[in-house]
Amino acid sequence: MRFSLCGVTDAMKGPEGPDPEENSVVLDAKGLRAMAHPVRVQLVGLLRKYGPSTATRLAERLGVNSGTASYHLRQLGAAGFVEEDAERGNARERWWRSVHRMTELNDRELADREPEATLAFLQSVATTYTLRTQQTLNELQTMPRAWRDTFDMSDWALRLTPAEAVALQRELRAVVSRYRRDTPEAATSAPEGAERVGVITQILPEPDAPAASPLPSGAQEEEGSPTS
Repeated sequence: MRFSLCGVTDAMKGPEGPDPEENSVVLDAKGLRAMAHPVRVQLVGLLRKYGPSTATRLAERLGVNSGTASYHLRQLGAAGFVEEDAERGNARERWWRSVHRMTELNDRELADREPEATLAFLQSVATTYTLRTQQTLNELQTMPRAWRDTFDMSDWALRLTPAEAVALQRELRAVVSRYRRDTPEAATSAPEGAERVGVITQILPEPDAPAASPLPSGAQEEEGSPTS
């Protein structure tokens, strides 16, 4: 599976893996548990998307109190996901910045050993995607018409083998990789009119439920027949 979140990818890495030039961190057990909280996923995403910030400003964006944001930032700092920005900080304000641009979950054995933390992490990512979608919907009517016309929210039901689903994942990633990434460098060199666009892809397996087992021969009863 592959997830894109606020300028960063949080992923159970697919066959091709991430772009090698990405500044990424691979989740270990400690990191997985540290990121298994929706506020922490959102904090890391905001720092990667908008750059360094304070707990107070991040709390305002998330709608939580500054104490909550400070606590989760300290936990993320202890796990190595964020660090203090000494160039901006002072005695009155602590500024934080993200250490990486990308987070990977690519160890299936780790996911098997830490099923609860893995599920909590993936649910936190899904929660963040839902919030991002809702934010766009709330702002849609006030967007410039040109950007309103780019909005798309679609789904298709396909019937694929696992190998075909992997091929689809690769093709989608190849398409996205052809376009300009949202990085500080790209922001300064992008053509006029270029804005941040979020692309969220999801491949959601829905295996058919097994058919109900028929009753043993001779045990079937006609409707309305006596049972004793």
